[in-house]
Amino acid sequence: MTRWGWCKVYNSALVSYNFCGVIMAILPIRVFPDPILKQKSKRVRTIDGSVQRLIGSMIETLHYIHAAGLAAPQVGFPLRIIVVGIPEKGDIVLINPEVVRRKGECLVDEGCLSVPDYRGEIMRAEAVTVKGRDQNWKEIRIKADGLLAQALQHEIDHLKGILYIDHPETKIYKIEPGEAEL
Repeated sequence: MTRWGWCKVYNSALVSYNFCGVIMAILPIRVFPDPILKQKSKRVRTIDGSVQRLIGSMIETLHYIHAAGLAAPQVGFPLRIIVVGIPEKGDIVLINPEVVRRKGECLVDEGCLSVPDYRGEIMRAEAVTVKGRDQNWKEIRIKADGLLAQALQHEIDHLKGILYIDHPETKIYKIEPGEAEL
């Protein structure tokens, strides 16, 4: 049983059903050098059933792999959608997100599902304000610092076709199998 309902394997994919019977899938993560990771994502113009299913599947995938964030290009969809799951903040869905304010700088340790076996030290804004829309198409603003600010910046970079390893100041290092990734 998942947080959505129950699961089964269908055509080699893990598929789950929420309590209303809506299919949610655990989506495969695209890994560098997959070209979709370097593309700029398209703005979402409206919410429809396919966008809602994608968001549901992204959240299900995020929880299944125990990650802090996930961008649509990482699961093969070049759309401006991110989900972030920070324990103290819950699940955050942002459609067409933009960083509208940055404050301060800090050096953070970062990893990425799409760049397995590596981590890097990267400069990020210490605090950000992000605007976008939620899954109900309501306009929202989020003021964030700490891990949430870092995750938002990282996932929004994905929507621009930027990986953390693309930042020129990033110091990249290999990690041992089994070490935690962000």
